[in-house]
Amino acid sequence: MSLILRVSALAAALLLGACGWRMQGTARLPEVMSATFIDTTDTYTEFNRALRESLETSGVRLVSNRNDASAILRIRKDTSGQRVLSVSARNTPEEYEVFYAVEYSVESQTGELIAPQKLELTRDYSYDTAAVLAKQREQSMLRESLARDLAGLVVRRVASL
Repeated sequence: MSLILRVSALAAALLLGACGWRMQGTARLPEVMSATFIDTTDTYTEFNRALRESLETSGVRLVSNRNDASAILRIRKDTSGQRVLSVSARNTPEEYEVFYAVEYSVESQTGELIAPQKLELTRDYSYDTAAVLAKQREQSMLRESLARDLAGLVVRRVASL
């Protein structure tokens, strides 16, 4: 029985490899991105952390000096927040929308590789005054998820160079 399982696992691995399937976050980035400097004003945002993690997972060496970089990924805008989507008859919020917006560009030593691009993702959630702490945690988790999704979009866009 174990021989059949081994053969099945090997066949599955070969089929997945043959169709081009890769684990998420392991995009093949161009050689120009091998040593990248991230130019941002705030290095402690959820997006910045997620972007650094995604780039390192994809084999990019992040450098701390602009002069050592083969590419500069400039984060021009990195904002997040929430908006009220609906209110009750008593004028209290019932639904919120969490948003995360970034604007970025990529440059090499020879010139601009990606012109400034704007990305924004949103998620909504219902609000309950009886569970304020739980809803605050939900908002925080949604914001982190949006940041990871945006970082993935940026890395995939860079991989298409």
